Amino acid sequence: MKKYSILFLIICIVSCNKDNNEVPCYISIDDIQVNEYANSAGTNVTDAWVYINDNLQGVYELPARFPVLAQGKQKLRIRAGIKDNGIAATRVAYPFYSSFIIEDQDFSPEMEIMLEPVVSYIENTNFYSSYLIEDEGFEGNGINLEPTLISDTTIIEITEGGNKYGAGILTDSFMTFEIATEELDSLPQQGAPVYLELDYMSNTQFLVGLYVNFPQGAVLQKDLLWVTPKEEWNKIYINLTSSISESIGAESFKVFIGMKRDFDQNINSMYFDNFKVVY
Repeated sequence: MKKYSILFLIICIVSCNKDNNEVPCYISIDDIQVNEYANSAGTNVTDAWVYINDNLQGVYELPARFPVLAQGKQKLRIRAGIKDNGIAATRVAYPFYSSFIIEDQDFSPEMEIMLEPVVSYIENTNFYSSYLIEDEGFEGNGINLEPTLISDTTIIEITEGGNKYGAGILTDSFMTFEIATEELDSLPQQGAPVYLELDYMSNTQFLVGLYVNFPQGAVLQKDLLWVTPKEEWNKIYINLTSSISESIGAESFKVFIGMKRDFDQNINSMYFDNFKVVY
């Protein structure tokens, strides 16, 4: 037994010394741009998913500088990562953004590699985008956002600096603001990804959910996520996939956002832009 123990110790020492002698290069990434939203607040890419020869090297919160032990020319792939449902503990590579790829990236010891990745929506991505806040030149299926039957008030349209966005305001005389899409009848199921992209600013929490429409007029309300207030514009990616795939037999869906009156504040306000159902 002692011989085997000594041999194991020698192997460990040699292996550790070998690893310690390897000198990494470093990759720096400040952010990842999505070319549809260059120089705008229309994205919230938080992480870089880094692959070398299609093997995951690591996931790095942006801005990032990290070591890589690869040497020579290797394939480098960067994917844009998000916080699923805005939750820091559920970070994923966003399935609708393409990869940034360098086929023959040179890796040398102590080399500093500065990257400025730009990605775009993958070619087969489909959209439902609100007529109210549709980007100029945006290609996709337009949808109306309308107040639901439980809403006390309607959408306020605001134009500021050439940009149009929507608002919901609740005062003492208004208790509920809720808007929903028209019926969406082509959303995929069987686990295919579906997300709501939403830019928002609010002084109170609001609810995002689905109305699931079944045959014979049956409707099921699914409350999905309470979104926390933000004093500045923020983008959130809300994962609708499991709720849609679980709705076996559904004919169509409506995505809704709603806010209740909070009397701790004089006025409750929610502003929203870039409302897109992506699939």
